[in-house]
Formats: sequence, C-alpha cells, structure tokens
Amino acid sequence: MNFKSQFNHKYVWVTGAGRGIGLRIAELLTSYGAKVTGLDKTFSNSTYPFSIVTVDVSDNQQVTDICQGLLKAQPNLDILINAAGTLCMGSIETLDPHDWQHCFNVNVSSVFYLLRQTIPQFKRQHYGAIVSIASNAAHVPRINMAAYCAAKAALVSLNHTAGLELAKYGVRCNVVSPGSTNTDMLTDMWPLGMAESKSIAGIPDLFKLGIPLQKIAQVDDIANTVLFLVSDLAGHITLQDIVVDGGATLGA
Repeated sequence: MNFKSQFNHKYVWVTGAGRGIGLRIAELLTSYGAKVTGLDKTFSNSTYPFSIVTVDVSDNQQVTDICQGLLKAQPNLDILINAAGTLCMGSIETLDPHDWQHCFNVNVSSVFYLLRQTIPQFKRQHYGAIVSIASNAAHVPRINMAAYCAAKAALVSLNHTAGLELAKYGVRCNVVSPGSTNTDMLTDMWPLGMAESKSIAGIPDLFKLGIPLQKIAQVDDIANTVLFLVSDLAGHITLQDIVVDGGATLGA
C-alpha cells in the first residue's frame, strides 16, 4: 500500500485549520493529494495550500449554513477532523460562567454541530472516518483547568457515542488526545511560569504530570497519528482514544 496515494482526491474537512495542530493536519493531507477544506474563525496568512472557509464553529447557524453549502458543492465527505479548540484558565470558584460556556461551545458544541450536519452524509455513503482532537487533560485533572478538562472529557464521550451510532454504516470515529505540544496554546501559558522545562518535569502545584520521554510533542507527532487513524491502515480501529503525550498520563 502506498500510504500517501490513498488520500488522492479524498474530500476532507479540518476545523481549527488556521493554526497549530489543525493547520498541520490540513497541510499534510493536502500534500498527499486530498481535497482539503479548512474551517476556522480566523486565518492569519494570505495564502494556504488548501481551501479555506471562515466560520465560527461554535455558532450552530453558521455551521449549518456552511456545511449545507459545502455538501451541495462536493460529491462526498471522506474525512472529518475536529481540531478546533480553546483553553480557558481559572479555578472553579473564580471562573466566569461566560468563559465556562465559551470553552464548551468551542471544544464540544462545535463538534456536535458538525456531526449533526455530516452524519446523514456519512450514512448515505456507508464509509468515512472522523477524528476529534481532545487532550490528555480529559484523563488527568488539573488545577485551574476545570472548564478545559471537563470540555475535553465531554468531547471524548461525544465522539465515542457518534462512533457507536455510525459503526453499522462503516464509519470509524476515533480520538487523539495530545499532551503538551509545541503550539501557541501551550507557549501562551509559559509566560505565566510554565516554561518548557517545567512542563517536562511536572508541576506539582498544578498537576503531577511530567513527561517520561523528556520532550514536548511537535505538531507532526499529533498530525501523523491523525493521518494513521484516517488511513486504510487503521481500517479496523474505531471508538479509540489514542493519548499522544510522551507517557505523561501513564506516568502521573
């Protein structure tokens, strides 16, 4: 099997494609010949190697309109990657309810909205692959990250439920849960004292996670895991949550 050629002319949607993990997934699949549409609220570059659609995926009406338009314009949808996400920090006691809701809207509700629009298409096709990007924070609680941990845990459960509902139609649904990864979301936290070395060693005041492999993940570590899950090599894999964190969760 030629791994790259299997993606030729496949139709792929990637949310959160404006930066970070979503951007890298969209770039890789495009380089392998897929017809990729990236969806995000903002795109900072002037050009991308894939088609882009500006949409707030946390807005149900926007998602509905965009999805219906795209599905009319293309014959099928082979792969859906839910990579949009946001981080809201704060203790349960002090966290603003608006921030709590925003975190759930972006991390969970957006996927629900996408699934509602795309599941009928996947059922008609009787094939397809869906991968949602969660976090190892869904598995290990962290102080001041209640909204993020809860939202990512909800996302895992939502994705697995979709997998059960779609299994008889030959559609596979999996989750990739990254740990600390070299993206803007992580580095934006470092000025608060969470330097790379501290993330690797673990921060007992916040959570026990250190990283046994002694390194921060790169976006390709996550993107390549996603590509495996949507490939024919993973044809009998569904309802799984692959944690890509250098052993941090197991070592907690």
